Amino acid sequence: MTKRAYLAIDQGGHSSRAIVFDSQGQVVAKHRVAIATRRPAPAHVEHDPEELVRSIRTATETVVASLDATQYRITSAGLATQRSSIVCWDRTTGAALSPVLSWQDRRAHDWLARFADRADMIQDATGLFLTAYYGVSKLRWCLDHLPAVAAAHRAGRLAWGPLAGFLVARLTEQHSLLCDPANASRTLLLNIRSLDWDPELLAMFTIPGEPLPTCVPSRYRYGDLRVGSQRIPLDVVGGDQSVALFAFGRPAANRAYINVGTGAFVQRAMHAYPDFTTRLLKSLVFNDDRDTTYVLEGTVNGAGSALTEVERRLGMDAKAAQANAEQWLAQAQAPPLFINGISGLGSPYWTPDLESRFIGAGSDAEKIAAVVESIVFLLQVNMDELAKVTQPAAGIIITGGLSNLAGLCQRVADLNGLPVYRPDEHEATARGLAFLLAGLPDAWPESAPGTRFTPVANAPLRSRYETWYKELQAAIVQAASSSATQ
Repeated sequence: MTKRAYLAIDQGGHSSRAIVFDSQGQVVAKHRVAIATRRPAPAHVEHDPEELVRSIRTATETVVASLDATQYRITSAGLATQRSSIVCWDRTTGAALSPVLSWQDRRAHDWLARFADRADMIQDATGLFLTAYYGVSKLRWCLDHLPAVAAAHRAGRLAWGPLAGFLVARLTEQHSLLCDPANASRTLLLNIRSLDWDPELLAMFTIPGEPLPTCVPSRYRYGDLRVGSQRIPLDVVGGDQSVALFAFGRPAANRAYINVGTGAFVQRAMHAYPDFTTRLLKSLVFNDDRDTTYVLEGTVNGAGSALTEVERRLGMDAKAAQANAEQWLAQAQAPPLFINGISGLGSPYWTPDLESRFIGAGSDAEKIAAVVESIVFLLQVNMDELAKVTQPAAGIIITGGLSNLAGLCQRVADLNGLPVYRPDEHEATARGLAFLLAGLPDAWPESAPGTRFTPVANAPLRSRYETWYKELQAAIVQAASSSATQ
């Protein structure tokens, strides 16, 4: 008798992963295909959309072919993508008309300045802040600067929107023009209360609404994936950070959830829209015909991307640096400080242009430790911001690629004074997808116990944080002054 299984597709900033889970949340098979990131100009961060499609097809076909069909039957699939990344394509042929403009891409930041006086209205409608990380300025840039996009619009053939919409259109047999609300909301064009494209925002930003995918619930019959000889229903679509919240069951209201990958994100679950003022994001993470889950969310733009950029500037081999990072963290007793403006400064400051720099001298190894500490420090700023508007958390659950650094996890615990739990299974996005595909079951056991980090008094770390915090405030003031004089 075959066992029910679920196919989770996680399209991330460095790779596309296909992972099959059984009905108890255990990994049955997985395959990963690396993808490239292009940085053709300052503030430009892109992916090749055709490469992303190929990587997903390769990953899914490989993992499904590796299964014993007599033991497992894949009943449904889910797709998670990088939120805020956008792409334009031909709705007739499916061909991409633009690169994938990554969530990190800030090329159209200056265009947004004209809407500064409407920032409060935009935040009220979307739950987000006026920043180039979100999709609207990227879409406008494509229409204004890419002739193929403008020609497709004139001919009525243009489709555009979140990366998730493009992948749904290309991967489903029906070529469905659909998108989920978590990814759609990251365009600054979705009304977070109505869960549909907002006519007032479309008009204000002069963004044509006809090319946008139809917004449907997170759990929906998006179409069918053809994988080898199998036809698999695509039943859940979401954002990577959104579905990661469900990796170990329904999110607990008394826990903070941190995911540290290309960027770092801290979330607190809310089962009603958080209708109060804050410098954090109010994000929708999942909805179906029974429930809608929101979060308060803090963002650190430069996490893994900051390490990659600093390694490049120092002329370091990235693989060697990754292999040695844990040892360097353990040995760094007094690393320099790092003002981390890689990819711009996220919440609660929303400063797009902040010069990254080291304060103090140190070896290359100590500088890598300083970058890791800057991630921890920025997470702490967001935890402090959360504490202003939520009940104190009882603990932290940390996931993501960089959570494999025990030194990072221990520093998070020491600085917060909260216990930190790192699950053994790091594939939080894919596991969250599988949980949603399984229907949010009551039992979703971990395959092995994780690691607990108990906070300890760490006066040197606290002192470095306080000094770093003062330097960061000064850098933000300086950046604002420079921007005002330009």
